[in-house]
Amino acid sequence: MADPMHQFEIHKIVDLPDFTLPGIGTIDMAFTNSTLAMTLAAGLVVAFMALVTSSPKVVPGRLQVVGEGVFSYIDNLAVGIIGHEGRKFFPFVFSIFLFVLVMNFLGLLLVFTATSQLAVTATLAAITILLVLIVGFARNGLGFFKLFVPSGVPWYMLILVTPIEVISFLLRPVTLALRLFGNMLGGHVAMKVFAGFVVSLGALAAGGGVALLGYPAAALALSGVVALTALEFLVAFLQAFVFAVLACVYLNDVVNLGHHH
Repeated sequence: MADPMHQFEIHKIVDLPDFTLPGIGTIDMAFTNSTLAMTLAAGLVVAFMALVTSSPKVVPGRLQVVGEGVFSYIDNLAVGIIGHEGRKFFPFVFSIFLFVLVMNFLGLLLVFTATSQLAVTATLAAITILLVLIVGFARNGLGFFKLFVPSGVPWYMLILVTPIEVISFLLRPVTLALRLFGNMLGGHVAMKVFAGFVVSLGALAAGGGVALLGYPAAALALSGVVALTALEFLVAFLQAFVFAVLACVYLNDVVNLGHHH
């Protein structure tokens, strides 16, 4: 249990029959702790919005104020980055922001951190980039490829610039996935390590004598855990916000393609 990586292990809760897809192979359909965390997150998001919108009041209560605040915050974000067409993509940006945010917070409240799994963050990133591709081709047709040919660049420089633009675009889902995964994984590992120091130093100090110095050291390590926990709550929000911002930026590139190239 002292292993800081133990908290990221996937465990089956309900074992279900495997599912086979031709050409892909066998897929394990077991209901795991990761699946439970994602299901809880989705359920909490739906329940929260249902409570906020079930009986809106002219003079809002605390819950309605929070709901309207988050709604307005993401609406301003989408419109501010994408422009007047940003509201068309508001449902997606709003949903993915809340989903990632709740999964991050659940991971800090003694529930499995789903966003510490690369498979989860990679799936969210793939969905985002797939939407960008669909919108890009639907709005611009083959003109989508103008995204890789910046205007104003001399033709002889395009030989160098265009491959860089293509590689940059292909790396977008990778960076989206790794950024969220790395931040959540690293923060939780650091918290676990400091928590291990508290237990180890406390046990050492129990021996008496010079080892009593372990108590102040354990107290210092405990203060580090508290500080890291506060920092992780901030990081949990910031990573959800960054994910939403980058989703808006990538959508803006294809929605307003003619304005940038």
